[in-house]
Amino acid sequence: QVQLVESGGGLVQAGGSLRVSCAASGRTFDRCAVAWFRQAPGKEREYVAGITWSGLYQDYTASVKGRFTISRENVKNTVYLQMDSLKPEDTAVYYCAADCKPQPYLSYYVARGARDYDYWGQGTQVTVSS
Repeated sequence: QVQLVESGGGLVQAGGSLRVSCAASGRTFDRCAVAWFRQAPGKEREYVAGITWSGLYQDYTASVKGRFTISRENVKNTVYLQMDSLKPEDTAVYYCAADCKPQPYLSYYVARGARDYDYWGQGTQVTVSS
């Protein structure tokens, strides 16, 4: 089992920055790929970014590429999402999720479907005002 806890959400003005964190406990989190998803009111949950367990590969959805950065510190069992140049349309509850199926060290693949992830956090609210 992996337990995930997000933190760092809040209210920020458009153009500002926030960093959300995903702290893990439980089994070997450092062998799990991790992704961030978000869900805005009335919309489906969508993939935002993902990182392989080695940290060698990061993946972003087109709408956040160049503005968001995903990273991880395995010694701290923590994954981060740095969000810069925030827009009102980034407003959502942000969830981290872990995919702990075996992957090679040099994997260059992160799943984008929510069904591929076995463990989820409770979410943290990010609100961007215009």
